Amino acid sequence: MAIPSRRWPAWANATGLLVAGWIALAILTLQVRPGATVVAVAFPPWWSTQQVFQAAGSAQAAVVRATALPTLLVVRPDDHDGLTRLHEAGAWFVMDAQAVAACFGR
Repeated sequence: MAIPSRRWPAWANATGLLVAGWIALAILTLQVRPGATVVAVAFPPWWSTQQVFQAAGSAQAAVVRATALPTLLVVRPDDHDGLTRLHEAGAWFVMDAQAVAACFGR
């Protein structure tokens, strides 16, 4: 009696490459440029708008504008360790504000 072997589906390799390519493209496109004074900040999606604004304020970042997504803000962080304070306040990641402006503008 032969035991059927479980094979990796043929489409899984192509799907994996496609997903990896999209992730790499997003990382390269959304990176904060050196010397950028305005950045987009993503907070956890389950946070309320009030929590997002409080976190940005506690990091001493001036809110430039809100976006269509309540957990994504465009801010001007303080010059001294502003990005570090945003991460400590709960930000998941910081992105180039110009790159996300077209996608999430209000």
